[in-house]
Amino acid sequence: MTPMIDMVFLLIVFFTLVLNFASADQNERVKLPVSELAQPPDKPSTEPITLHILADGIVIYNGIDYPLGGLRQPLEHQLRIRKFLNLPLNRVTVIIRADARCESRHVLDVIELCQSLDLSQFVLRTKQQEK
Repeated sequence: MTPMIDMVFLLIVFFTLVLNFASADQNERVKLPVSELAQPPDKPSTEPITLHILADGIVIYNGIDYPLGGLRQPLEHQLRIRKFLNLPLNRVTVIIRADARCESRHVLDVIELCQSLDLSQFVLRTKQQEK
């Protein structure tokens, strides 16, 4: 009985460490704005690129902080990889998580940069207003 209990605990520890808790989807430095119109997505994005915009306009992509001007190169690199893998760009969805204190011009600048790279699908994340 003891070896079986040991195995169960080892499996629990293994799966706890291996599970990805969508860390790419969240960043503790970004406090999302609250919206009455916020809804959960109808379906998950098939090819997401998540960009976090801090209040000062710094963009976090893949865990690295970039000024807006420095974001073009890593995005171009990511898109070259996707083209090499024959993934169509029309399936790529850019998920923008902007801080509630972020100026709208920073969000617009990020969207314009993505559009210049032929990305056209965007999702703006917000929190649902508590009732």
